[in-house]
Amino acid sequence: MTTKTALVTGATGLLGRQVVKAFAKKDWSVKGTGFSRADGTEILKVDLGSADEVRKALDDVKPQVVVHCAANRFPDKVDKDPEGTRAINVEASRTIAQLCAERSILLIYISTDYVFSGKPGDAPYEADAEPAPTNLYGQTKLDGERAVLNEYKTAGKEGFGVVLRVPVLYGSANSNAESAVNCLMDSVWKAQEEGAKIKMDHWALRFPTNTEDVGRVCHDVAVKYLETSNKSTLPRILQFSSEDKWTKYEICQFFAEVNGLPITRIEANTEGNDPTASVQRPYDCHLSTKALKDLGIDVSTQDFVGWWKREFRAFRH
Repeated sequence: MTTKTALVTGATGLLGRQVVKAFAKKDWSVKGTGFSRADGTEILKVDLGSADEVRKALDDVKPQVVVHCAANRFPDKVDKDPEGTRAINVEASRTIAQLCAERSILLIYISTDYVFSGKPGDAPYEADAEPAPTNLYGQTKLDGERAVLNEYKTAGKEGFGVVLRVPVLYGSANSNAESAVNCLMDSVWKAQEEGAKIKMDHWALRFPTNTEDVGRVCHDVAVKYLETSNKSTLPRILQFSSEDKWTKYEICQFFAEVNGLPITRIEANTEGNDPTASVQRPYDCHLSTKALKDLGIDVSTQDFVGWWKREFRAFRH
């Protein structure tokens, strides 16, 4: 049997690293693309904004599947660089989709729960629910979804392009800043300093999902789509999420408790969005995983508490 090959964009990032591992574990040949952290062998240096560089990478690697993880994914950073964000989240995604569609390569585009408005009472969202992003990050990812699916439709290759929406991610990080969950540990440590005063959101509901689980699902989706001869019967949009429900403040409480730290200097903020803030966050974007389940794909996830207790080596009796 010939070895299958996967190419992962953003392979040096929080999610990309685990997607690479998930495919490698199943004996795929895997290459990644990166930019500042590329090593030139396993991680190819590719400017995703350059069609020529993307084309060369695809023709050199000859993957059956591309998992497109690379994105500007921090809402506050997005607002500070709307043009740069559109270039990576929308235009690069369009280029990759066009070049993959030409070559009949399966593309899994990683998107976000922030494509939804998250109004109280609307969740859980099915994959075909009407998107209505509340911030620029969500809008650029939605525009990226549409660009990808449109390129495959135009090429007459529907079913070779698939969107996978995921919520906030956590997992093994090179630095806590890589994840909006991991970085809450930094807030807990900061709260130990004399005179610190931190307001922490205790309003929006989040469903933190482990990057290893997302990597596994990407692999399983790739296998399912590649082995289905009539791809036009397959859904174009899939969603994956844990069922672990937390506010950021509750996560801080948990991190503090496991590490035996007080958090008296962290104040729970239940007010919701500041109406004057440029980034408006949704209240509850919980994603339904029904479309994945209908394909027979395992949607189980690691337990948030259990994973972090192992991470902190906190086996307390």
